[in-house]
Amino acid sequence: MKVQNRQSRILAEVRSHEKATVEYLADLLGASRETIRRDLTDLERQGKISKFHGGAMLPRLFGEGALQQRMSENVDAKLRIAGTAAALFHAGETLFVDTGSTTQYFAEQMAQVQGVNIITNSTDVAAVISAGGQSGAYLLGGQFSADNRQTVGTMTIEQINGFHAHHAVLTVGALGVDIGVADYNLEESQVAKAMIARAGSVTVLADHSKFGAMASFGVCSLDRINRLVCDTAPPADLAQALGSAGVEVVIAGQGQ
Repeated sequence: MKVQNRQSRILAEVRSHEKATVEYLADLLGASRETIRRDLTDLERQGKISKFHGGAMLPRLFGEGALQQRMSENVDAKLRIAGTAAALFHAGETLFVDTGSTTQYFAEQMAQVQGVNIITNSTDVAAVISAGGQSGAYLLGGQFSADNRQTVGTMTIEQINGFHAHHAVLTVGALGVDIGVADYNLEESQVAKAMIARAGSVTVLADHSKFGAMASFGVCSLDRINRLVCDTAPPADLAQALGSAGVEVVIAGQGQ
């Protein structure tokens, strides 16, 4: 197994269970304990895990509240979405990226892309991009929300209005025929709206659990989305609505 694939599997296991032992990972992946220890050292250096004697766990980077919990949900789907989405952006482009577990995975992939500028309200996204050393990270100021490790509020929106970006890359709480794009948090929805208004195109990252979900705070209609990256094909009614709205649907692992 290639190093990158093995380390991706290790990350998926740690994130699914919040911790994993060297012995368990070695047996699961058919690798020596020495190989797993080297992988864990590499992943810790990248800020993706924290080592302890005999294993690894989620780093403190992910916080201790709602965001940490979401990082452990639908891990495989989010990893596939992140990898597929990262290949859609290129050097010289500027991206707004909002706070979320899927955009956190996306940031890890983008940290390997050279010459991209990332503007974000997520301290975790900014830290990952900065640690990669390949691209610029710009952290928006404002009221700090410790639960999701993000800045929100009028100061954040004012700073967004000072930028122009080629793309806004957003995670969502819900995606549906009637509600369009929606979120569970009012302040997060306002940040997303501001990013959309200052971006040339909008890419939404959503795993299948968001299809047909209900969230209270609207972000935008379907026709404001340029591209949806998801792990499975949307249900028929949503797929039809997305097609009518001119949204390009990219299913992770199947190309464009």
